[in-house]
Amino acid sequence: MTESWESFDSGSQSEQSFHLERTHIEPIYDSFLCPLTKQVMRDPVSIENGRTFEREAIEKWFRELRESGRRLVCPLTQKELKSADLNPSIALRNTIEEWMARNEAAQREVAHRCLSLDCSEHEILQALNYIQNICLQSRSNKHAIRNAELIPKVVDMLKSSSRRVRSTTLETLQIVAEEDEDNKEIIGEGDTVRTIVKFLNHEHSKEREEAVSVLYELSKSEALCEKIGMVSGAILILLGMSSSDLENVLAVERADKTLDNLGKCEKNVLQMAENGRLQPLLTLLLEGSPDTKLEMAAFLGNLVLSNDAKVFVARTVGSALVNVMRSGNIKLREAALKALNQISSSCEISARVLIEEAGILPPLVKDLFTVGSNQLPMRLKEISATVLSNIVNSGYDFDSVPLGPDHHETLVSESIIHSLLHLISNTGPAIECKLLQILVGLTGSPTTVLDVVAAVKSSGAIVSLIQFIEAIQPDLRFASIKLLQNLSPHMGPELADALCGTAGQLGSLIKIISEAGGIMEEQAAAVSMLADLPERDKGLTRQMLDEGAFEVIISSLARVRQGETKGSRFTTPYLEGLVRVLARLTFVLEDQPEVVSLVREHNIAALFADLLQVNGLDNVQMVAAMALENLSLESKHLTQTPEMPKPGSCFSIFCASKPKGITGLCRLHLGICSFRNTFCLLEGKAVGKLVTCLDHTNEKVVEAALAAICTLLDDEVDVEQGVMVLDEVDAIKLILDILVENRSEILRRRSVYAVERLLRTQDIAVEVSGHPNVNTALVDAFRHGDFRTRQIAERALKHVDKIPNFSGIFPK
Repeated sequence: MTESWESFDSGSQSEQSFHLERTHIEPIYDSFLCPLTKQVMRDPVSIENGRTFEREAIEKWFRELRESGRRLVCPLTQKELKSADLNPSIALRNTIEEWMARNEAAQREVAHRCLSLDCSEHEILQALNYIQNICLQSRSNKHAIRNAELIPKVVDMLKSSSRRVRSTTLETLQIVAEEDEDNKEIIGEGDTVRTIVKFLNHEHSKEREEAVSVLYELSKSEALCEKIGMVSGAILILLGMSSSDLENVLAVERADKTLDNLGKCEKNVLQMAENGRLQPLLTLLLEGSPDTKLEMAAFLGNLVLSNDAKVFVARTVGSALVNVMRSGNIKLREAALKALNQISSSCEISARVLIEEAGILPPLVKDLFTVGSNQLPMRLKEISATVLSNIVNSGYDFDSVPLGPDHHETLVSESIIHSLLHLISNTGPAIECKLLQILVGLTGSPTTVLDVVAAVKSSGAIVSLIQFIEAIQPDLRFASIKLLQNLSPHMGPELADALCGTAGQLGSLIKIISEAGGIMEEQAAAVSMLADLPERDKGLTRQMLDEGAFEVIISSLARVRQGETKGSRFTTPYLEGLVRVLARLTFVLEDQPEVVSLVREHNIAALFADLLQVNGLDNVQMVAAMALENLSLESKHLTQTPEMPKPGSCFSIFCASKPKGITGLCRLHLGICSFRNTFCLLEGKAVGKLVTCLDHTNEKVVEAALAAICTLLDDEVDVEQGVMVLDEVDAIKLILDILVENRSEILRRRSVYAVERLLRTQDIAVEVSGHPNVNTALVDAFRHGDFRTRQIAERALKHVDKIPNFSGIFPK
């Protein structure tokens, strides 16, 4: 193009703008220029000698003369002036304004032609800088730009392939929009806002910064706030920028301020809340109109929040939501309850905030138990129960939180628990499930479980609680099983009686335990509950035999050990429960031929021996050792003693203890033994496995293993042979070490018993007598043990001559 233009005030151009040629559509006259500034005058005035200057320039000249104490002179002629009076040159000013208007119109026309994608980058940038410069000079120029329809032309430059043009275009739009609502409206027409938002994702940081500056200006218009928010991803991108460490400080600040402006539109507030910026929503919930509060609370109740967000919401609006629960507006109460449900779910800290700061417990309990005309609809009672379940399962100490002004009742008071149990029996499955979950939470804490147990016992509700094991609703069934699991350590006999006295529940429990597929929490809870019931309850064991429970347990145990079941975090408690339930059989062997037959049929003794070697599962090893102790104690009753030779067939009274010609007899039981049929630890090669457990770090495992080993030293077996067996597997040193270490009272009692039996063998007694630590441990047991331990320790000390044996002095 041959035409060009100069800026309205050429001296105000920035260093970044292009140099504009000083040619004009109409030539510039020297009389238009101020002699002092060399620029076109805007407010020409004449002084005493008729010379004309820009008012601001000549006023500055006179001021400097006065301040320096010099005489008043003309800046051009340097001749003295009598007066500093200024006379407006109205005619000249009008002439200049007309000239400028003609030139500006022409320059705008040139800019209009240059703002085309067909023009060169140089020409487009000149046009954009021209528009920037004149818009920065006055608001009226912004009106002129708008009236010249230049704004749509500027917007079109966003499509340029030149990054420099695009960046300058965004900068120009920000200047054009600043403090001009009409210009913002034009920029916001069509698809421009969406295009600007796209630049927020550009890799070039300059374009992102300019784009967010434009959006910041546009967001000052409430009419455009909703439009910006409607652009897909706009709010999310701005949220990302506002919290980014990668952006410069200005971009972060502009993004944050833009979001503040967008928060004037409620639709945007909901979008922000969905993406984690909750404060605008919470502010409206606290300060909005009743309808707005209802909308915000209802929306909050459907939000998926992180735990940090739940805590923030609880601290900000928790008290307000709890206060709404006391209002008479059902819709508002429902919205508040749903919001409280959301922020209390699976977050201990937010639950504690609601308890301690918002005082949520009293109104919740009141909502649940109020009956009559003031009671809540059942759907709201269900939400109240859900919130209370969330709160209770936070692990708080609820026996210290009063529910009323008299401070007499807490959540675990007998009357409250009775009310919960009564409500469970008189509502539908959905709320029953939540109420059971409340009791699950209360029984899951050691500080409150005994209060609940006492209330359940006094109400006689255990029979009705176990009925839910057969519920067809999975959540309801699972909640009941979890509750029964928590109660079983404290109500074993009552639970066992209830299971034996009703039809179906025990079978349903076994069915749950045996379900194929992955091991779920429900299965682990069911088998743990069953394992906690009294192991010597013959009635329950008989019922389980009749139901085929032990075959199911054995099969499930085999699947777990063989890796057929899918692993999960519940595999360990499930396996432990199976082993504990199976061990019940070993507690009722006496006079129970059917049980003995079952143990033999499935070779359960060998199974428990193998379980001794399951490393990392201390409880499994402990229970396996206890079961082997029970089985070993039964061996002496099951061993088949061969018929002794007839009188006169023995060589003499000094012949060997075993008759000639009889081989394969057990050294311990002096009969025909096997691990499968008589549960003999020696025949089953289980002694070495038990001895390995004596070196375990868990004293409970050591206690159980030592108890099983002590059955080899029982009065009804050959003790001397038992000692020899232990010596052969290097058990004696470990037993002596246990005695010396004195890790627990049970271990001391059992080790003293074992050592006393060992010391009956002369060689061992001689060896131990010189062992000062063993002697000291025996003396300590003699002095400080219980009555039985002291008796045994006394006998042991006699074996090593630490206490004299007076049996020969006094008559028997």
